[in-house]
Amino acid sequence: MATTPPPDVVAIREQVYKDPRPKEHFDQFHARTRKGEPEWVYEGVRMVTSLYAWTFFRARGHDAVKVPSTGPVILAPNHFSFMDHFFLGAFIRRRVSFMAKSQLFKPPMQWIFTHGGVFPVRRGYADEEAFMTANTVLGRGGAIVMYCEGGRSRTADLSELPKRGIGRLALESGAPVVPVAIHGSSHVRNWKRGHFPKVDVAYGDIIQWDRIAEPNRDQQQAVANEIFARVKTLYHGLDG
Repeated sequence: MATTPPPDVVAIREQVYKDPRPKEHFDQFHARTRKGEPEWVYEGVRMVTSLYAWTFFRARGHDAVKVPSTGPVILAPNHFSFMDHFFLGAFIRRRVSFMAKSQLFKPPMQWIFTHGGVFPVRRGYADEEAFMTANTVLGRGGAIVMYCEGGRSRTADLSELPKRGIGRLALESGAPVVPVAIHGSSHVRNWKRGHFPKVDVAYGDIIQWDRIAEPNRDQQQAVANEIFARVKTLYHGLDG
């Protein structure tokens, strides 16, 4: 698969794939998310970003009723744009917590992120703290967003294979998973050229596995593959 975007897509700036800051730097952000649900900041940000999404990107949601209104749930979307967080959340009423790359946690935005339900995944490391936080949120009946592909795709195409982390979380928690397809956000960066693509978000049927305390790598990858296959089906259903 190509590693550069096609000419009609604005390129993502070069990524830093290893965060040099120590693990302890991020403990405060995990502690905040484990403590309780996102605060009022979440609603304020959602109001602003939803208006932006609906107005400029003509964002539309499909079958958002498939997301349970209460209880633990993992929302598993594809990932092209920083705006994907907001596109996904614009059509569901419950507050959701997001995994995000640790490099985003810098002043002054880190205050908004952590009080708005975002917690870090330390880039370049096997971050057990991120999984502990995600399982804590699910354990109290909360909602988690975890991208199937890990980071953003640097092309306008879905990745060939998902990261196994989404499979690990589904198995460790036993929580229901809702596959989500976000279509059109691969071109969101084109706002720099004055172009605003139409974005559609489709929520799929719940899929769930029996809980396994310590799933092995093959089990994790098999579940991730099945989730992502559902995402791809939803995504291609939005083509045209």
